[in-house]
Amino acid sequence: MKIDIFTHILPPRYFEALLGRVRGGTDPARVAQWLRSNAALSNIDLRLRLLDGYSDVAQVLTLATPPPETLVSPDDAVELARIANDEMAELVARFPDKFVAAVACLPLSDVDAAVEEADRAIIELKLRGVQVFTNVNGELLDAPRFRPLFARMAQYDLPMWIHPWDQPTRIRESEGIDDPVIVHGLRWPYDTSVTMVHLVLAGLFEDYPNIKIITHHCGGMAPFYDKRLRVDKLRNFYGDTALFGGTASLMCGYAFFGADHLLFGSDMPLGASRQGKYGFTEDTIRAIEAMEIAAADKQKIFESNARRLLRLT
Repeated sequence: MKIDIFTHILPPRYFEALLGRVRGGTDPARVAQWLRSNAALSNIDLRLRLLDGYSDVAQVLTLATPPPETLVSPDDAVELARIANDEMAELVARFPDKFVAAVACLPLSDVDAAVEEADRAIIELKLRGVQVFTNVNGELLDAPRFRPLFARMAQYDLPMWIHPWDQPTRIRESEGIDDPVIVHGLRWPYDTSVTMVHLVLAGLFEDYPNIKIITHHCGGMAPFYDKRLRVDKLRNFYGDTALFGGTASLMCGYAFFGADHLLFGSDMPLGASRQGKYGFTEDTIRAIEAMEIAAADKQKIFESNARRLLRLT
C-alpha cells in the first residue's frame, strides 16, 4: 500500500461557503475561476474515479490553498474551518479505503480559535494533524503568538503540515502579473526554507523536542543548500516527495532528511492535467521507485513513515 500524505481538496460545501464570504477588495468571480480550474479538487466523484486507477494508493486529505484567512474575515475563517473539517471527516468515514485520514484546516488569523479547532478536529473528528502555512497574512510562524498551537500539537504528538504561501505574490499571479513558474517553482520553495530556518532559530525544537512538522515539496531549498545554510536541526523536519517526478531531486531530499523523515506525497490533483490524469501521482511513484536506495527505505517512504507519524492502524 502507498499512503499519499499531501493531497489537496476543496470539499463542495466548504467551497461554496468560501465563495459566498469573500470580503471586499477581492473579486469572487476571479477566485471562483481560479479554484475551479482543477475539477478534481471539489468534484468528489471525479476524484474517486481517478483514484480507481491507483488501487494501492490511499490519500490523506489536506485543504487546498488559498488559506481562508486571506479571503474572509476572522470570524468567517473560524466557521469555514469547521465546515471544511466536518466535511473531510465525513469523506474519511464514507471512503476509508480511499481516504485513510484528513488534516485539519485552522483559522490562523485567530490563534485561540485555531487551537480550539485543532482540539475539536483531533478529539471529536479524529483528524490526524493540522495544516498551517508559511505565513499568516505576511506574519511568519516563528511569531510568539503562534507558539500555543505548536505546544498543543506537541502534546498530541501528531504532525503539522506546512504548505508554502506568498500572499501578495499569489494575488498578483491571479491578476496575470506573475508567472506561476516563478511563484510555485521558486518563491514557494524559498518561502518554505525561510520558515524552516526561522522556526529552528526561534528554538522550536528545543522547546518541543517531539514536534513533528511535514514540509511540502521536500523542504523547499533546504536540502540543496544544506552546506550553505549550516543550520542545526533542519533535519528534524520531515519532507514529502511532491517534486513532480524528479528522481535526482528526491535523492537530494533523501540524503538530507534520511529514510525515516521522507514521506510519499504527490500534490494530487494539482499540476497540469494530461490524458485524463490530474496531478503527478504516477510520476511521483515512478520517481520513488527509480531511486537507488534499499527496498526497505522505499517502503518507509511509501507507507510505514505515514503510519507511524499519523498513528494509523
